[in-house]
Amino acid sequence: MENTVNPALKEEPTLFGHPKGLFYLFFAELWERFSFYGMRALLTLYMVDVIFEALVDRDYATAAVYASYGSLVYASTVVGGRISDKILGMRNSIFLGGILMSIGHFVLAIENNMAFFLALSFIIVGNGYFKPNISTFVGTLYPDGDTRKDSGFTIFYMGINIGGWVAPLLCGWLAATYGWHYGFGLAGIGMLSGLIFFWSGIKNGVFGDRGLPPANGSIDQPFLGVKNKVMIPILSVLAVPAIAFLLSSYKALGTEGTFFGDQNIVNIIFKLVGVAILAYLGYIMFQANADERKKLFVAVLITVFMTIFWGFHELSGSVITLFASRNVDLDGIMSASQTNSLNSMWIIILAIPVSMLWTRLSKNNLNPRTPYKFGMGLLLAGISFYVLAISGNTANESGMVPFTYLLLMYFLLSIGELFMSPVGLSKITDLSPKRIVAFMMGVWFLSSAFAFQVVGFIGKQLAVESTDKNVGGFETLTIYTDGFLLIAKYSLGAGVLVLLASPFIKKLMGNVH
Repeated sequence: MENTVNPALKEEPTLFGHPKGLFYLFFAELWERFSFYGMRALLTLYMVDVIFEALVDRDYATAAVYASYGSLVYASTVVGGRISDKILGMRNSIFLGGILMSIGHFVLAIENNMAFFLALSFIIVGNGYFKPNISTFVGTLYPDGDTRKDSGFTIFYMGINIGGWVAPLLCGWLAATYGWHYGFGLAGIGMLSGLIFFWSGIKNGVFGDRGLPPANGSIDQPFLGVKNKVMIPILSVLAVPAIAFLLSSYKALGTEGTFFGDQNIVNIIFKLVGVAILAYLGYIMFQANADERKKLFVAVLITVFMTIFWGFHELSGSVITLFASRNVDLDGIMSASQTNSLNSMWIIILAIPVSMLWTRLSKNNLNPRTPYKFGMGLLLAGISFYVLAISGNTANESGMVPFTYLLLMYFLLSIGELFMSPVGLSKITDLSPKRIVAFMMGVWFLSSAFAFQVVGFIGKQLAVESTDKNVGGFETLTIYTDGFLLIAKYSLGAGVLVLLASPFIKKLMGNVH
C-alpha cells in the first residue's frame, strides 16, 4: 500500500522512512522508562529492607505504600494531560515532568525516610505531565491517513521495553554491588538523559511547530497575578508535600470489623472516585441511544477486564519480587531486583512473532475478535500464576525453587499482555461516542491506577510478618504459592467467563473488530 503523506510534510527530515523526530522521542522515552523501571525494580526491596526494616508488618506497610504510589502515578496522568491540552502544550509539559521526575530520582539517593516519600511524590507529579504527552507527541508526527503511523508507534514502544529490560539489570547490579542509592542515582541520570534527547530534538528543529502551547494564549494568562507558565510549576511543587503526606499515611484508618477496616486515605479516595465514575457512566448510558449504549457497555467491560489483568501483572514489582528474593534460587543468575527485566525481555522477543500471527490469521479471516483475545489473555495470566503455585513441589531443602519457573511464568504473562494491551486502547476510541472519547480515555488510564489497588490488596494478604531481613524458607514459600494458586483460579475463572460471554459481547460491538 502506498503511503499517504501530506505534501506539506514531505520536506521534513526522515530517518529509515520515518520522521526524524520519532527517534528523538524514541530515546527520550527509552531513558524515561529506564529511570522508571530501574527505580521500580528496587522500590519494594528497598522498603522492606531499609524504610520499614524495623517493623514486624514491614511487608504490609510496603504493599500499602507501593499500591498508593502506583495508583497515584497513573491517576496523575489524567490531571497532567488536561493541563497540557488546555494551557502548557506538550513540549512544556514534557520538560516540566522530566525535571520533577529527575529531582525525585535524585532525592531517592538521600538516606532519609521523609526524603523517600518526597522523592516518590516528585515522581508522581512529574509522571503526570510527562507520560501522557510523550506518547501523544508521536502521533502528531504523522498526518491523518499516513500508513507509517502504526509502525512508528511500534518502534516507539520498542524503546519503552528496551528501557524496561536494561534498567533493572543495571540499576539492580549497582544497588547490589555499591548500595541502593547508586541504583536510584543511575535512574535519575537516565531521566536527565531522556530530557537531553528531547531538548536536542527541539534545538535541531525536528519537531517543527508541534507540541506548542494552545493558540488561545492561556499559558500567559494570569492566575492570582502570576502567569500560568510560572504558576503551574509552583503549584506542582507545592503539591509534592501533600502527596507525600498521603503516601506516608499508609496505616489503616480502622481495625477489622470497623467501618474503614484496613483502608488508608488513598484507598478511600480511589473508592470514592470509582463510585463517582460509575455514577457518571450510568448517567451517560441513560442519555445515549441504543447503539451507543451497547458499545459503551463493551468499552466499560474491556476496561474492567484490563484492570483485572494489570492488577495481577503489576504484582511483578511487589509480591513476585519478594518471592524471587526469598524463594527463588537465583545464585549465579541475577538478583531479585533484576528479575523485573524478564517481562520486557519477553515482550521484545515476542512482540513481532505475535504481530505476525495476527497478520497471518487476518489473511485467512481467522483473527480473533477483541473479547476472545482478552479472554485468552486472562487465561494465560492464570496459567502463569499456576506455574508459580506448583513451583513449591520442586523446592530444595531451603525452600528455594528453580529459576526456570519464574522465567516460564513471565513468558506466559508476557504473551497474555500482548494479547490484551495493544488492542485495548484503540478499541476504547472505537467504541466510545465521540463526544465523550476524551473522558473514556481518562477512565482507561485510571484503570491502571485502580489495578494498583488490587496489587495492594493482594500484597497485604501475602504479607510476611518478620523483622528478619533473611526471612524465607518453607513458611514464606507456602504463603506465596497458596496465594499464587488463588490468583490463578481467579484469573482463569475470569478468562473462562469472558470467553463464554464473547459471542454476546461481539454482537454488542457491531462492526468494531
